[in-house]
Amino acid sequence: MNRRLSGLAVAAIAAVVFLLFALSTFVVDPTEQALVLRFGQPVRDLIGAPGLYFKWPFVDTVVYIDKRILALDNERQEVLVSDNQRLEVDAFVRYKIDDPLLFYQSVYNTRGADAQLGGMLNSALRRTLSGASITDIVRDKRDELMADIKDQMITGARRFGLDVIDVRIKRADLPAENSEAVFRRMQTERQQRAASYRAQGSQQAQQIRAEADRKVTVITAQAQQQSEQIRGEGDGERNRIFAETYGADPEFFAFYRSMQAYQNSFKDGQTRALVSPKSEFFRYFSTPTPPPEGTPPPPPAKAD
Repeated sequence: MNRRLSGLAVAAIAAVVFLLFALSTFVVDPTEQALVLRFGQPVRDLIGAPGLYFKWPFVDTVVYIDKRILALDNERQEVLVSDNQRLEVDAFVRYKIDDPLLFYQSVYNTRGADAQLGGMLNSALRRTLSGASITDIVRDKRDELMADIKDQMITGARRFGLDVIDVRIKRADLPAENSEAVFRRMQTERQQRAASYRAQGSQQAQQIRAEADRKVTVITAQAQQQSEQIRGEGDGERNRIFAETYGADPEFFAFYRSMQAYQNSFKDGQTRALVSPKSEFFRYFSTPTPPPEGTPPPPPAKAD
């Protein structure tokens, strides 16, 4: 019985010692920093190095504060820009906790910090973008506008022990109904521009085609003129040769012309002609050396 009681006592004492040890120690993670508070007031400097630390149980409380860079993705909000057009803007903030005690006393945790930074970001966006046009926001003055918004965020976040590292606009779009109207207008403009390009192309094509037709007509006329000239020269040369040939041997020339006439008259093999055999047309059929044209035929021989 005594052994059992002594065993229970040892176990109870060990449990109490373990509980006291657990309540009097805490571990700081490498990604965190810790504040030790006693009745809401800090009792030691900020603990930033990771490791095992001690505190008074039941008296001291430990608040863990993230020391990494934190992100706030703001919800899309509608902003009225300088040209009285509505714009839907998505933005984000990157920040870290610079003064943990002020952070804990002012916003308590990251949820409170996100709420404060979200309100400041909405106000800074409306204040800065209200004086800028869509072109400035999207292209021309984007960096300047972001720098102005970031300066406003840095000034406001210092009150809560926060250090704003970066502020960016992820996306800036027109509302859905405005986007549809803008898209239709852009489509109409592109169609008009395409029609203008087609009309200009058709006009240029007609001009090129007309110029090509004109050149074809000129070249064809010049070629016909040259061909007629060459043909005339050839005919003249042929006539000259014929004349020289006729002058050199009239009888041979007459024979040659008769042979051409025979060839042209009977070339298809079906020509029929009713001509006297004694006609001048067939005078080379009876003898290869007939008398010249116009010579009277010799008298017939007398019978004995």
